[in-house]
Amino acid sequence: MESGAIPLESVGPFDLQATVESGQTYLWDRADGNMYERMAAHGGDHWYETVVPPIDGVSDERAVVRVRQVDGRLEWESTTDAVPILTHLLRLDDDLDAILAATPDLPLLRRAYEEYRGMRLVRDPPFPCLISFICSAQMRVSRIHGMQTRMAESYGDPVEFDGRTYHAFPTPGQLAERTEAELRDLSLGYRAPYVRRTAGMVADGEADPAAARGMAYEDAREYLTRFVGVGDKVADCVLLFSLGFLEAVPLDTWIRTAIADYYPECDAGGYAETSRAIRERFGGEYAGYAQTYVFYYLRAGGE
Repeated sequence: MESGAIPLESVGPFDLQATVESGQTYLWDRADGNMYERMAAHGGDHWYETVVPPIDGVSDERAVVRVRQVDGRLEWESTTDAVPILTHLLRLDDDLDAILAATPDLPLLRRAYEEYRGMRLVRDPPFPCLISFICSAQMRVSRIHGMQTRMAESYGDPVEFDGRTYHAFPTPGQLAERTEAELRDLSLGYRAPYVRRTAGMVADGEADPAAARGMAYEDAREYLTRFVGVGDKVADCVLLFSLGFLEAVPLDTWIRTAIADYYPECDAGGYAETSRAIRERFGGEYAGYAQTYVFYYLRAGGE
């Protein structure tokens, strides 16, 4: 086992709990089993853990990573050096102060930034992120997380670490070979055929979510909608929370509420037109950061 710590004075504002429990990612578990116990989760010192696949340019091997935030540092334990992995997954390389300063000075954004200071976006691995958000339609975050956990425990490879057995998220091939009935038994419901078919597309080389990374933003969103069960909103989530399109603004229920209550002039009818309008209102380049803060702030009861 390797272990270490990342001093947060070298990173800038950071809140681990808000980052991993804000509904951006469903691939982390809390060691005490109380993931998503509160709607407004921030500032905690809990251990979080995940199994990370190889990441191009970051890590050549699958790794188990455990991390917690305490006393101005991120303490970690892992099967390998976790610093580059955590830097990548939790966007510790973002200049958060500069990013938030580059977004418009709007009262709603200001309140959200103050409430959840230090929340970062995430960079989830593309395929698990894609499957997570296919499962997200009309679901509470705790149930989405439960689906991903059950898929990993049922079909992912076991990984031994520090006397415990963890489970990697299933590969495209491992999910594609499951039957629809098997996936429904994991409470995926009508999403089961979407997950199976999308996994098959990736396993067969028909399409790859990572291929969107080098495209222009709206072309990338259109590309991702070729996957079964992926509309514009799910595509935007994958672009924002995996592929580094920080301008993406997924039009979920809470952002549509924000548009109706605060920015009605941005309601342009169709998804693409409304997305462009609210993206511009939130400052363009880093509009996805503004979106994520507003989403979490409103979902947790802010106004």
